[in-house]
Amino acid sequence: MELASLDINSSYTYADYLKWNFKERVEIIMGKLFKMSPALSRMHQAVSVYLSTALYNYLSGKKCKVYSAPFDVRLPGKSKDDKDIVTVVQPDICVVCDESKLDAKGCIGAPDIVVEILSPSNNVVELKNKYDVYERAGVTEYWVISPQDKTFLVYTLKDGVYHASRLMVEGDIIRTAILDGLSIDIADMFDHMN
Repeated sequence: MELASLDINSSYTYADYLKWNFKERVEIIMGKLFKMSPALSRMHQAVSVYLSTALYNYLSGKKCKVYSAPFDVRLPGKSKDDKDIVTVVQPDICVVCDESKLDAKGCIGAPDIVVEILSPSNNVVELKNKYDVYERAGVTEYWVISPQDKTFLVYTLKDGVYHASRLMVEGDIIRTAILDGLSIDIADMFDHMN
């Protein structure tokens, strides 16, 4: 089966997703199919590797675990049955502190932290939809990083609603209440793109 043979206007589930064997990476957001960028930029990869490594080193020996794409995060609604799950995403990076959410397929339920690194090809609709599903699913922190602009923004869930931090730039330090003691220098992260 080819990706082009699917009806882009149809609604899909995780059960459908498991049957596919495309060369392209895809996500399903609220039942709708989104094709992911075919090749990530060098800047995107440099930021992803730097941040994944920093998180991995910090979390070594701790209960929380870090995962990098491709890693399926299923956000169930009414049930955890594959045929009922209409959202499966592959965040660039995620941190999961509740081991019961991890299985052989990836993560089922909201990670504690989800990181999306923007690319010029990111679809605005896709990003808006991800914001909505992450908020609804209960992802505590949603980090958005723009390598092109060298900016970092975190949405923190409070009473079921996301609240944005100020836009952080070089000279700022990434900290999170979820990972007490974590400190990542934004300038250092972006310096690794060069």
